Amino acid sequence: MPIDPSAPPQGYTVPVWLAAAARAALLSLRGEAWQRLQPLWLDPSPAGPEQAQQPALVPVESAAPLADGWVLAMVRCDPGPEVLDLTRGLVLWVLLRWRQGPGEWLALRAGEGVGVLQASGEPCLSAYARQLLECNLRPLVPEGRGLELVVVIPQGRRLAERTSNAAFGVVDGLALIGTQAEVQRSAAPDQLALALADLRGRCGAEGFGGALVLVIGENGLDLAQQLGVPVDLLVKAGNWIGPLLVAAAEAGVQRLLLFGYQGKLIKLAGGIFHTHHHLADGRAEVLTALAALAGLGGAALQALHDAATVEEALAQLSRHDPARAERLRQSIAAAVERRSLAYLARYGQERMAVGAVLFDRSRQICAVGPVGFEQLSALGVQS
Repeated sequence: MPIDPSAPPQGYTVPVWLAAAARAALLSLRGEAWQRLQPLWLDPSPAGPEQAQQPALVPVESAAPLADGWVLAMVRCDPGPEVLDLTRGLVLWVLLRWRQGPGEWLALRAGEGVGVLQASGEPCLSAYARQLLECNLRPLVPEGRGLELVVVIPQGRRLAERTSNAAFGVVDGLALIGTQAEVQRSAAPDQLALALADLRGRCGAEGFGGALVLVIGENGLDLAQQLGVPVDLLVKAGNWIGPLLVAAAEAGVQRLLLFGYQGKLIKLAGGIFHTHHHLADGRAEVLTALAALAGLGGAALQALHDAATVEEALAQLSRHDPARAERLRQSIAAAVERRSLAYLARYGQERMAVGAVLFDRSRQICAVGPVGFEQLSALGVQS
């Protein structure tokens, strides 16, 4: 494998770091010396290794044998320079040993801090992550042998509270997801440029009817398609909501539907139109302000403010006063619509109708604004 040790380090998604740690652990398990810089094929397609000029070098911090045939390897994730991502400095451990008996070549289990699918208890692992393990580890596994792999993310359970994983049925930790090697920089200008190009391409397409659905993140994109929103109307927004709203109006969109997780879209109700948590939050303040305007006060209002997440706050309120919680959710959706129009007015773009649809952690639509209801109905989607 030709490798350039002077190549600058790249920022990678969690599946890449997982594969690097697993490869180092496997070398140690084979009784071979492991290198700090692990060479990895990052294109897992069948033609990938043949077409690649050289593998990427991914740093591993340590690998060492333990008792009972286990080997432990550790990496420290790095999403790359100028990327705002909660995986920066995230420690990931891999425990690996030979597996006895028949079965698949790799049995992967979720250890502490790794997200599992609530419905099945299986580790939440993307197809790309599995393919990376396949193309980088399997050639090193002797014929007739298998591996048992346990992944541990010591801070995963705590950090998962800052994500919307639970909204998609992933619990107990961080999901091992990612559809490519490089981190998608949703807070970076280049990601905005990609979203703008997608938006303008759809608006300029033959037969464009003036409607568009702006989905917030990969999870929102997945759910919108499952609910039957036409794929040719979907544009993934990431965190750059404000510039995309203005660009949509300038491109001739007449009806724009915002579709996202309630814990993310609530920021728009507070006038925050770049939604990355490193740049702005204010969710608790927006939620309690809207609740106070709706008549909630005293200890109930304080409990709402002190909850760890918007999801938890509304769930607590639902248990004690379900009718008020329902009204508050609808108030949030309506506020998202109002503040979006106010944002557009600042840029002289007031003719585009903006609707809002919010969903919760159970993957159910939990609130629809007045304009959003009309737009959903026009799309034939039941709310």
